[in-house]
Amino acid sequence: MASALLAILLHPAGAAAAAAADRDSDGTRTVGIRLIEVPASRLDDPRALSYIVDHVNPGATIKRRLEIANSSPAPVRVQVYAGAASVGKGGFAFAPEGVANELTSWITLDRTVLELGPRDRETVRATIAVPETAVKGERYGVIWAQVSSDAPGPRGNVALVNRVGVRAYLDVGPGGDPPTDFTVGKILPQRTADGRPRIVATVANTGERAVDLDGEVTLSDGPSALRAGPFPIVRGTTLAPGHSGDVEALLGQELPNGPWAFRLTLRSGQVERTVSGRITFPDRPGTWGLPASMDSPLGLGMVLAGMLAGATVMILWRLRRSLRRAAARAADDGQDG
Repeated sequence: MASALLAILLHPAGAAAAAAADRDSDGTRTVGIRLIEVPASRLDDPRALSYIVDHVNPGATIKRRLEIANSSPAPVRVQVYAGAASVGKGGFAFAPEGVANELTSWITLDRTVLELGPRDRETVRATIAVPETAVKGERYGVIWAQVSSDAPGPRGNVALVNRVGVRAYLDVGPGGDPPTDFTVGKILPQRTADGRPRIVATVANTGERAVDLDGEVTLSDGPSALRAGPFPIVRGTTLAPGHSGDVEALLGQELPNGPWAFRLTLRSGQVERTVSGRITFPDRPGTWGLPASMDSPLGLGMVLAGMLAGATVMILWRLRRSLRRAAARAADDGQDG
């Protein structure tokens, strides 16, 4: 069966469920899904409000409740199931229907088929039981809500499928939650083929958990003291531990080349990094400009200089103390003689 996959980025649990239009042209109806249960320890993590994000020891069991909603004016039959996923090439990749992985084998659902009336919604509980023999590492999956069309597809012989899902990022291992971190590297300005200015930043995941990058860029101190933004980062970049990738922000069509002072803020969950500097966009569409010149983060040079000065003072103090002790011992030896 062909699958018209809707790769939905869900909003936090308090927001409306992500869903397609009330009825697509191919006959599929709307289904939405959202996470409605978050552990108290992760209430401050924005990712955990949208996705199943957790760290557990081998042998642990966790539970999450999800709400499945039908926003169409007709009844629907919804299949609910766990599917495999992976993180690579800068994104979160959904496997085709029916493909399993280690994480999906640990997931059980208390209901796998729902009969939802018009504008109806019901709850499904997911249980993730991690075996005692599970090895250290992060696993990825999706809990899907799926509705099949009640009519053939455009070619007359293929029924299409509409599905939406909640991602799962489950890390397994002894001890506490592994660190999440990332660094921002080179930043390049560009004019797209249609002449729109764009900023592309290279980001490296230096932690031990996958990161979903979001953020914004603002411009200031431009020609005639212009300011612009904030401009949102294009969402969708997910980096596995040890991997690098690019994030981009599309800016206003009429922005002059600059130079500009920029401030780029990126975040994943509770981790946030901000870099700033100067940037100038190229004249011609489809071309790249010179890399941005970066400011020293938070006066790092002054901090290092202060640390070096303090270390030098400590070394000199210890040296003088050693010399005084040596001189005292020499004097004592002379008196004994």
